[in-house]
Amino acid sequence: MMSSVDGRIDCDMTEKLDDTSTYYEALDLLNCCSQLMGRVTVQLHYNVGDFAEPATPPIGHEAYHVATRSEGYTIVIDSQGTLTYRETTIDGKPLLVIVGENCSKVYLDRLGFQGISWIATGKGHVDLRRAMEQAARHFGIDRIALVGGGHINGAFLEAGLLDEVSLMIGAGIDGRAGMTSVFDGIANSSRVPVLLNLQSIQKTGDNTVWLRYSIRQ
Repeated sequence: MMSSVDGRIDCDMTEKLDDTSTYYEALDLLNCCSQLMGRVTVQLHYNVGDFAEPATPPIGHEAYHVATRSEGYTIVIDSQGTLTYRETTIDGKPLLVIVGENCSKVYLDRLGFQGISWIATGKGHVDLRRAMEQAARHFGIDRIALVGGGHINGAFLEAGLLDEVSLMIGAGIDGRAGMTSVFDGIANSSRVPVLLNLQSIQKTGDNTVWLRYSIRQ
């Protein structure tokens, strides 16, 4: 992720902090063939629309569909199955959409007809741990970069699925109320902090600092 000094990650804001090429160069160095983002991030920054067909029975069980075999995927977490896609790729990589088992079967049939891969797992919401197991088993995915947003990062943190934090801090302050932070949305107010071990510090671009941490076991 790239954030301001106060930890906010609004893309329109962070793009003003430094040369954004440093972010993509760092992402390439992490050697993650697949990238994952949440519904809100995809809806804000990519050419997608809303799924507006009438409600139909949910798929109701764990399932998957492999439309394309690839060394890397753009993975989208969209629990309810709300987004429609005009292309089968994002950022040059085949789409893999992950939904909950309450997602409409019509929606999943539509993805399959378009040539888009999907995984359905979890009652009421996506079971992230099972989703990652399915992604590894059926799609050969063994390393993923989470690239937004804060609630997805928070959900993976809460599920214990992170092994590294790669954070670029741009030389600027946001300060606006209500803006999402790097990790956000965890409702458990008594949760203890997740401790980290600092692995490296590097200056990139003119004023950006790149921090890498491992999760302390």
